[in-house]
Amino acid sequence: MSVSKETLLWTGVALVLAALAVPWFMWGTGRVVAGLPVWVWWHVGWLALTAVVFAVFARTAWGVGVEVRGGTDG
Repeated sequence: MSVSKETLLWTGVALVLAALAVPWFMWGTGRVVAGLPVWVWWHVGWLALTAVVFAVFARTAWGVGVEVRGGTDG
């Protein structure tokens, strides 16, 4: 069984998105920007980035690594 380069690429992207979803490097900081803690802004930005990445994935690579081989739908 061989794994395609595309599958490896999207797996890497998913791992990075998951690993950086929690801003562990901001723990203990009390910085505030525009009235909100900086970690809230991190989450807002990260959610926006994740939405863009998912849209690209859905348009270009939907089914990579999750396709059913030899099966039928339904």
